[in-house]
Amino acid sequence: MRHKKKKYFPGMGKVRQLIPDSPGCIVSNRIAVEGLPVRFMYRDKPCNSYDTGWCFLSGHESDAYMNDARNHTIFALNTIANYDPGLIPFLGAEIGCVFERDDSGEFVQVFDYPIPDDEEEESDD
Repeated sequence: MRHKKKKYFPGMGKVRQLIPDSPGCIVSNRIAVEGLPVRFMYRDKPCNSYDTGWCFLSGHESDAYMNDARNHTIFALNTIANYDPGLIPFLGAEIGCVFERDDSGEFVQVFDYPIPDDEEEESDD
């Protein structure tokens, strides 16, 4: 059975260089494939030097959805900045920061969303 190739960021024009030296971020396929807006973003501890720690969500992802690796993709931070330039002012935020879009469409910082603690899963081997 052949799988249909995913088309990412439908309707987005040519990608311009908005972010220099643009490492990666995680983007939900609800955004990247379905075209929903970014409504929630948080910055986790990066996994490596190519990772910013940023994760961008539509707000319509369940835990089960996000636990399936097929439902999110790694993109250059510059790509999501082109899709939604309104998030650029927040990209310098520290690890652990969380933002969501309010009813007026502006990103506001939220403090009641716990970032998962990966240290518990690391071993001292």
